[in-house]
Amino acid sequence: MQIEVAPSPEITRPEITLRLCRGVRRALTDWGWSSVTEFWLANGRRADVFAIDPAGRVAIVEVKSGLEDFRTDAKWPEYREWCDEFYFAVEPDFPHALIPDEVGLIIADGFAAEIVRASPETKLAPARRKSLLLGFAMHAAGRLHRLEDPMLRG
Repeated sequence: MQIEVAPSPEITRPEITLRLCRGVRRALTDWGWSSVTEFWLANGRRADVFAIDPAGRVAIVEVKSGLEDFRTDAKWPEYREWCDEFYFAVEPDFPHALIPDEVGLIIADGFAAEIVRASPETKLAPARRKSLLLGFAMHAAGRLHRLEDPMLRG
């Protein structure tokens, strides 16, 4: 008797991104940060993971699902002025040497993440920090409300 094994379906880039976001957010929680995904900035860019710590520091994590995703991303420098710390999060087999030295590096999977290289810290202006923290609160509260009340309009 021969057993046939079905080929495993290829994991898509969005699935990889979701998996890495989950691992990054779990780690951020362990480190004392609170985070949201897909947070829109005033410059029109959307942060994959936007996080704040109890002191009000802001981190943005740009998740890269693979080499092609990283190579085609020319917008990442536009995130720097919107956070105190900026990181790329990639899978363990991603070639780490390609990540620029001026940003932090997180290695992640679907369960956890580890900072391999800390981000240089850049202090946000107080007015921008206040605006981002209020935006974070409104975004998180709105998302929670929509989960609790799926019939909510708006």
